[in-house]
Amino acid sequence: MKNITVSVGDEIYRRARIAAAERETSVSALVRQFLIDVATKESERERLKREEAELRDAVKAFRAADRLSRADVHAR
Repeated sequence: MKNITVSVGDEIYRRARIAAAERETSVSALVRQFLIDVATKESERERLKREEAELRDAVKAFRAADRLSRADVHAR
């Protein structure tokens, strides 16, 4: 496990301690959980690649017979 040092202003530190106390935890635990959430969150690039793969799979399932007829398309 690695240790890191983070510098914040006095007011931010005070508020962080209050938030930690309300959650019955430490500031360190709050920061640790935040970093875990950030590191494990799906990146924008990963999300786009996943969505692209899903769309490509849907297109593979496309059949010409699934299309609407010309009359159905223009029906009101």
